[in-house]
Amino acid sequence: MQKKQPPGNELQLQLLINSNQIEERLERVARELEEKYDGEEITIVMVMKGAFILIADLMRHLHLPVRLDPIHCSSYGHRSKGELTVDGVDGLEVKGKHILVIDDIFDTGETLAEVVSQIEKKKPASLKSLVLLSKDVPHNTDYRPDIALFDIEDRFVVGYGLDYKEYYRGLPDIYAIEL
Repeated sequence: MQKKQPPGNELQLQLLINSNQIEERLERVARELEEKYDGEEITIVMVMKGAFILIADLMRHLHLPVRLDPIHCSSYGHRSKGELTVDGVDGLEVKGKHILVIDDIFDTGETLAEVVSQIEKKKPASLKSLVLLSKDVPHNTDYRPDIALFDIEDRFVVGYGLDYKEYYRGLPDIYAIEL
């Protein structure tokens, strides 16, 4: 199958995690979550945009009542990393609910740590976090996700919701690219 790439780019994609591995891991995690929540309703807080494919697939495996609320985080200026902004947490109704925050990748850890901190202030019944990938890099926080589907080395990755300049999100596997 020919991989569609951005116009003018000749990036080389190196397969890291295939769709079968992702599917198998999602199935196991879904069973673990069902056991933990024992039929209770959970609210998934989706960190946009990278987590949307992960969440759609996870929700298909879950046999629990699930609500979904998106939030948006940004820490990028025009040319360099800027101040982290989190939009959407203020409107979340999480008090007394079981919350599962899902993000695509745990890199420096700043984004997920901030999101969890803001949600904790709203007094949920429980609060857990899940990421697709956790990078083996120095983290800027002591916070760690409760569940990481896969640990990876420090590589730039695309596919399965992860992008490079908004391309590659739709690839069913996860690839490393050299920039």
